[in-house]
Amino acid sequence: MIVSILAPFTFGLSFFLFGMYAMRTGFQNLAGKKMEEWMSRFTRTPVHSFWIGLLTTFVLQSSSAVTVLTIGLTNAGLIQFSQTVGIILGTNLGTTVTTELIALKLESFAIPMLLVGVALWLMPRRNLRCIGLVVAGFGLIFLGIDTMKIMAKPLEQSETFRSLFMESSHSIWVGLITGIVFTALIHSGSATTVITMGLLTHQVLSMETALAIVLGANIGTCFTAVIASIGTNVASKQVAWCHTLFNVAGALVFLPILPQLALVSAFLTDNPSMQIAHSQTIFNLVCSLVALPFAAQIGRFIQWLVPDKRRTSR
Repeated sequence: MIVSILAPFTFGLSFFLFGMYAMRTGFQNLAGKKMEEWMSRFTRTPVHSFWIGLLTTFVLQSSSAVTVLTIGLTNAGLIQFSQTVGIILGTNLGTTVTTELIALKLESFAIPMLLVGVALWLMPRRNLRCIGLVVAGFGLIFLGIDTMKIMAKPLEQSETFRSLFMESSHSIWVGLITGIVFTALIHSGSATTVITMGLLTHQVLSMETALAIVLGANIGTCFTAVIASIGTNVASKQVAWCHTLFNVAGALVFLPILPQLALVSAFLTDNPSMQIAHSQTIFNLVCSLVALPFAAQIGRFIQWLVPDKRRTSR
């Protein structure tokens, strides 16, 4: 029983994470240094910063990667902390694009995409090789999803896991903490969301618990940024804590209304995976649009919370 659960989980998660890495590498090589130039040049206003954060997250397929990149640019003095609040709001919404694509159930295209990607990667032209990495990465992501689905049946039949998830379904806090811890360990909120989709589809989880796990995954993605900010300047630490506190605040606001969020997503679609994807999009869209007009005030609050002692001592 343990092997039938762990084997597909390990292989599936490996395919998924390697696919994310391959796709990110392909996009990065296509864009080159232009992304850093965009982030330093086109983040003069919160709205511009928001769109740059959204687009860069779509390209890198990782909100953690964009936040770490933002920390690096801030630490180097290329952008100011005040420019980063909009970027952070944009990154949260940018991650939902990946989730919506994954929820479309394109697993049947996994092998063809992988083959096309490898064929393009063998081409002599650099741009074609980069596109090949992106296509192959998508193929590996869907192959990983398909592989991880295999573990759902043994989980469904396991009395231990059933009692564990039945217990967690009584407390959305357990789901939230599960999402935080698991995402912090594997450094991928998208992977946590995909696994949650599979468990929900096989009715191992309730919708409210699944949504709580996804909210926890949003918080868990901040762990990488906090680690990356260690040893950097105060402005970089402010970026990491702004990302963390914003995601924590958003989760705490939405946690009491998860049943209503589940009803809205169920109204939009009957597909459980799409319900998760739509719920995550609604959550991030509402949080970002509500916070965006107050980006300057949020920035000042974070600067008060994490002060630059050298500046205040002058």
